[in-house]
Amino acid sequence: MVRYVIEKILYMLLSLFVLASATFFLMKAIPGNPFQSEKNIPPAIQQMLMEKYGFDKPVWEQYVHYIGNLLKLDFGTSMKQQYVTVETVIKSGFAYSVQLGLLAMIVSVAAGVLLGLIAALNHRKFLDGFTIFIAVLGVSIPNFVIASALQYFFGVQLRWFNVTGLNGPLDYVLPVIALSFLPTAFIARLTRSSMLEVLSADYIKTARAKGLSGRVILVKHALRNAIMPVVTYVGPMTANIITGSVIVEQIFGIGGLGKDFVNSITNRDYTLIMGLTLFYAVILMLARLITDIAYGFIDPRIKLIRGRGGA
Repeated sequence: MVRYVIEKILYMLLSLFVLASATFFLMKAIPGNPFQSEKNIPPAIQQMLMEKYGFDKPVWEQYVHYIGNLLKLDFGTSMKQQYVTVETVIKSGFAYSVQLGLLAMIVSVAAGVLLGLIAALNHRKFLDGFTIFIAVLGVSIPNFVIASALQYFFGVQLRWFNVTGLNGPLDYVLPVIALSFLPTAFIARLTRSSMLEVLSADYIKTARAKGLSGRVILVKHALRNAIMPVVTYVGPMTANIITGSVIVEQIFGIGGLGKDFVNSITNRDYTLIMGLTLFYAVILMLARLITDIAYGFIDPRIKLIRGRGGA
């Protein structure tokens, strides 16, 4: 298991290197430079800015300098926010994004598994059909539409919640619902189909024949095996929540990384774009690594197979 984790970390580092290189050269392929959008900048001052950020040097030299700074965990300074480093932007905005992301992940897993269980235990009944309807609705509607609808009905019409900002616990309700709606629906469908398959397995029938209680069969035998597809989805779900938070944070006026990322693209802030892209990539890769490690704790057979395979 230790060797497997080390290999995954090495693959992560290689992937980050490829992503950093691709992002750098894509930024260089964009016509113009970050300072051409500014109004009435004299050529002499624009030349000074180019020299300050190293844009006057050959591309290969800029690339070597950029990779060298990354190895020192130095993402550079924002080109639009004076004297503000990329690390400072990440630290100030990540606090809001991680709070929304963690809450949305908890709500998604808890609500999705619960809805999936209810649907599976009430197969072909009203609750099953209602859960399927909610799941289809959640998968079909984009989160920015849900966020706008939540703002209008619960913020503007009913005035139960504030429509912008995070000034108190209640202000988290609407953006968390908007972020968790899609993953909740997907997890509900996964749990339902997996639970129906597990409940019809032979070992479940054997457990019932032995006289075990329904709660023991459900929790100890059925749910533990049915939850595996959900664990598999946690990694992609993290990606959906993080990328989805970019739009949701903009809609609710939350000063998280989503707002910084959108502004960096609008302002052509190259260093901030590259820094935030790599930061998002690290989060997604760590989520996948944690998901893979969780397999071994949920299903010991996976750990055994990896041990025999030398991974």
